[in-house]
Amino acid sequence: QVQLVESGGGLVQAGGSLRLSCAASGDTFSIDDMDWYRQAPGKQRELVAGIAGRGTTNYADSVKGRFTISRDNAKNTVYLQMNSLKPEDTAVYYCYAGITTLYGGGDYWGQGTQVTVSS
Repeated sequence: QVQLVESGGGLVQAGGSLRLSCAASGDTFSIDDMDWYRQAPGKQRELVAGIAGRGTTNYADSVKGRFTISRDNAKNTVYLQMNSLKPEDTAVYYCYAGITTLYGGGDYWGQGTQVTVSS
């Protein structure tokens, strides 16, 4: 059984910073892509940033230069450093990981963590 547990969300003023963490535990034989998505009220879930197993990163245009994704493979953890936050960054942020277990590969999601940016 695999679990992704997120932490680090909260309320911050515009211009502030937050750091999200997502740790994978359980039967994680190998972890490939680890991504952060977000979903604002009334909107579809969107990819914010992703990082491949070897460290290649990609970002949504709306967060380039402000957010940084990183991972610690020894801890099976992915991070999202969010700086210069804007009210439009307000959303529930979800962690995603492509994980291979002893029984095969699959897509796994965290439970979501709320990020609220006040103006």
